[in-house]
Amino acid sequence: MIVHGVNVNYIQYGKGPDIVLLHGWGQNIEMMQFLGDPLSSKYRITILDFPGFGKSEEPKEAWDIKDYRDMLHELVEKLKIKNPTVIGHSFGGRVAICYAAKYEVNKVVLFGAPCVRVKKELSLKEKTLKRAKKLPGMKKIAELAKNYIGSRDYKAASPIMREILVNTVNEDLSSYAKEITAPTLLIWGEQDEEAPVSEARLLEKLLKDGALIVLPGTHYAYIENLNQVLKIINKFLEG
Repeated sequence: MIVHGVNVNYIQYGKGPDIVLLHGWGQNIEMMQFLGDPLSSKYRITILDFPGFGKSEEPKEAWDIKDYRDMLHELVEKLKIKNPTVIGHSFGGRVAICYAAKYEVNKVVLFGAPCVRVKKELSLKEKTLKRAKKLPGMKKIAELAKNYIGSRDYKAASPIMREILVNTVNEDLSSYAKEITAPTLLIWGEQDEEAPVSEARLLEKLLKDGALIVLPGTHYAYIENLNQVLKIINKFLEG
């Protein structure tokens, strides 16, 4: 389906109230089917490959988080989805925060979704790269160095997706979180290094109606504790 100017791959199955599942950066539909398949006995499930991932087309220009939000809204409108529960992991959770701040949703569930931008000390490599970019004739070399110093996600991305990663990671979403009125459940892994629990606690304080549950596990605690997470989600949705 052409949505927001790109071809977006999605699947939809099950019957009942709508749930939209949003995967993390570098992932695809399969990473959310762990949840979608068991939930489809009571809910209509929609899962998409975000543009730039899975079988969806890459954006033709460098999107920011609002572009992904607007793409999601357009998809929801075209599929005639009304008042969905939005569930997102990591990057998908960031899109969910932005979406729920503007559009009507039933409830929100976030897994390891970085929201509040916390200033972190630069590593020696990062400081060296930053200084090198300011030197005459070094900008191009510094860009090449990012391939070796940058994050795993950055290294794996195409040029346009690298720009999108920078755009979507650097924005603080605190102002969006404050606008969410729907009940919001945060489920976090206590050993999450990509989105530490300390950041989840900051996010919880920003929400009008939010609650945090910390489980054993990493950034993928929703899969590592799948049966428990499904019970929590079912109880949350029925409440």
